[in-house]
Amino acid sequence: MSDDCAHCDGLSRSRLLHKAFAEAGRGLPSIEPGMPLPAGTGLTRRRFVVGGLGAALAVYGGAHLGIRAFEEGIAAAAAGPAQPVFVSIFLEGGADGLSVLSPQGDSLYTSLRPTLALSGGTPLAEDSRLYWHPALGGIQQLYSEKKVSVLPAVGYTHPDQSHFTSRHYWEVGATDAQLNSGWLGRYLDKIGKQNNPLQGLSLDDTLAPALATTKMPVASISTPDDYSFYSNRVWGEVEQRMLQGIGLLGDQHGDAGLVTAGTVSKQVDRLRRQLLPFQSYTSPVTYPTSDDPFPKRLAGLAAMLGLGLPLHCVALTAPGSYDTHTNEAGALSDGLQLTSDSLLAFQRDLEARGLADRVLVHVWTEFGRRAQENGDSGTDHGAAGTGFLIGSRVTGTMVGEFPGLQSGLDADGNLIETADFRAVYAAILEQWMGVDAAAVIPNASSFTRPTLIA
Repeated sequence: MSDDCAHCDGLSRSRLLHKAFAEAGRGLPSIEPGMPLPAGTGLTRRRFVVGGLGAALAVYGGAHLGIRAFEEGIAAAAAGPAQPVFVSIFLEGGADGLSVLSPQGDSLYTSLRPTLALSGGTPLAEDSRLYWHPALGGIQQLYSEKKVSVLPAVGYTHPDQSHFTSRHYWEVGATDAQLNSGWLGRYLDKIGKQNNPLQGLSLDDTLAPALATTKMPVASISTPDDYSFYSNRVWGEVEQRMLQGIGLLGDQHGDAGLVTAGTVSKQVDRLRRQLLPFQSYTSPVTYPTSDDPFPKRLAGLAAMLGLGLPLHCVALTAPGSYDTHTNEAGALSDGLQLTSDSLLAFQRDLEARGLADRVLVHVWTEFGRRAQENGDSGTDHGAAGTGFLIGSRVTGTMVGEFPGLQSGLDADGNLIETADFRAVYAAILEQWMGVDAAAVIPNASSFTRPTLIA
């Protein structure tokens, strides 16, 4: 999806810094004094192919093990008890929570937003002041089925309105600029295996910082079917026969050059055969059609889970541009529409495969937007934002409350949080993943856990 709005320099810098660290070995651009280092800077990366997955993965933090050890570890993990799966969906740029759930029932709303105020639609069942954004029909449908819990004002105390810093806090699970491992990475360090990089999977071109570990391997891949072979002017049955013939070269013997060529050819043919299942996987439901890879990534994720691959923590970035300083209405609606429709399809896909009880989805953004619109038909950086927990086993009840615009704004005019993201993380770790949050979240005992899982 194209970036239709003019995002601020802070978001551009945040993207560059996160991309640079995730592509290990390329170095980091300059960081202004006081800016925190991104999580997982020290992770090294290598590539290999997993036989059961049929895709080329970038593996981080696994330099001491060979391909065979990884393949055996993945096979062993897949044969063990099925684990719960946690999927993190990031709305990059600071999605405007006061449009995601617009407080049309609050008397200050239209005066603060004379041009951006929404009207009409469906009120939130738990708080009639709040109305669903019209582009969120998919998530609204799941909410009506008690498969969505809404977080109307989630954030942290003393909010930082920098894209980079606030995103860093959410990714490491603490308001600590010095932490250099992700919260999911620390969880995997505690319960993970040295030979299963699929335990943490980033469905992106780079590693999601929340998955940055210090001990255990994790992996990233753009989409499960993004690897293909190309032969100039050769296709169809002829191409297949040619590729099969190349594979036979690996059985030839002779001089050193032929042996080397044969070995390479055999490896190429092995890769081709491993990739075949994901060149043509099908879904039991129809996903949205888009140039953005998000629907395809979710469809591939459901297919991987359907094949029994031992995925445990997965991270994706949602489509859309949420740094809406200008022309917010159109950009916000487009991103929310594709995100919501794709998540509805993903939930239906999991249900059709009998996997819905195993998967919990968390939708989050680094901060919300200011309550008062600016002069460019947009909104500026705020504090508390809106999030969602989606799955067949969520309580389907609101986490925290909407504080209202009369008394729920801070001195800068930003929404005050009523749910702390660290408390949410702690509850996810204990109620979904089955570990003591104190081993992962700093000062976890200071946060009261909301009930998230029914």
